[in-house]
Amino acid sequence: MIVYLESSAVLSWLLGEPDADRVTHVLSQAERVTTSALTSVECARALVRARHARRLTPSEELATRDMLETAERSWDVLSLGDDVLQRARAPLRADPVRTLDALHVCSAMLLRDTIGPLAFVSLDVRVRSCAEQQGFVVLP
Repeated sequence: MIVYLESSAVLSWLLGEPDADRVTHVLSQAERVTTSALTSVECARALVRARHARRLTPSEELATRDMLETAERSWDVLSLGDDVLQRARAPLRADPVRTLDALHVCSAMLLRDTIGPLAFVSLDVRVRSCAEQQGFVVLP
């Protein structure tokens, strides 16, 4: 199974949130993990916010960033090129869709068109709904 990994699922895993085990299980079953360059940016910003909110210490933030960078080396990361941006500008079945959500779903759509069927991994209710309406199987 090929999966597209959205930021909410990554953050759950990185921060050890309640659904982290479910995300880890899906990833352990995946033969290939894809994501957007957006995921790295969103996760890095979330870690900064967590440190400022005192949910992470500075050393925990660094360790978590290292975990993210290590994992990313094994993922296929799609850049936010013109093809993704054009798709995100166009209407989606789930409209109205937030900008970053559209970028994730449209990245997955481009990957699906390029490499074939893939499952969409997200914990965000709005992103999950949008992905489902675009024909993705959504996990976990």
